[in-house]
Amino acid sequence: MATEWNPTFVTDELVTLTRSLGEPAKDLVILAEGNTSQRLTDGRIAVKTSGSNMATSTSDEFVIVDVAPLVALMNDPAATQADLTAVLDAGEHGDVHRRGSIETLIHVAVQAISPSAFVAHTHPTAVVSLLASVHAATAFDEAVYSDEAVVLGVPLFVPYAQPGIDLGRLFYNHLQAYVDKHGALPSLVLLGNHGIVAIASSAAGAEAISLMAVKGARVRLNAYAIGGVAGLGADVVAKYFDREDFAERRKALAGTN
Repeated sequence: MATEWNPTFVTDELVTLTRSLGEPAKDLVILAEGNTSQRLTDGRIAVKTSGSNMATSTSDEFVIVDVAPLVALMNDPAATQADLTAVLDAGEHGDVHRRGSIETLIHVAVQAISPSAFVAHTHPTAVVSLLASVHAATAFDEAVYSDEAVVLGVPLFVPYAQPGIDLGRLFYNHLQAYVDKHGALPSLVLLGNHGIVAIASSAAGAEAISLMAVKGARVRLNAYAIGGVAGLGADVVAKYFDREDFAERRKALAGTN
């Protein structure tokens, strides 16, 4: 069985992160939007259940998922959305049906390509505004202020695909191409017409990336409103990444390895 319900594997750190990202004032998600996961010591992941609210999450509202069977399903061209739904089913417990999030494959793809401790997927209004605009694919091509470069690094843009197996496959392919080019995972993935994915080695890093993406989107929206965005430029940002103090600050703030 690839998915099981076992709250004893769900850490307080994951629950705290999930509830924090779900706080209405942060405007990262609403209702049952968004999902989080944590890599366990045995290589499986704890991921939020479908339909549960991040702001009020408890350990009961996560399932434990084996990565390898989900990767095999994702890479099987004959597999369908119905097959994925079935694999994510953890059964009924306490009169509640538990199933992994429809976007579990996003979390699985990260672990399959380059294991990371925390993955957080949210739908911030400011970022989605950009990702639903004509600027979606290029909006984050250049950093627009220094701390954004520190925390977000070089983001990855993934075009829109229907959440579920279609998005999982597209996300996996784009993520692999990014790692092949850059030698490491991105801290931030931008999903066209959809939302963001923060990848970090700590819960604090996953939240920092998510919040900095929101600030970055707000800055861009304001800049577009008064004539356009003037980025820092590739040369300036490249020099940041060559600095030892920059790498230390990035690790501390963004939870990168």
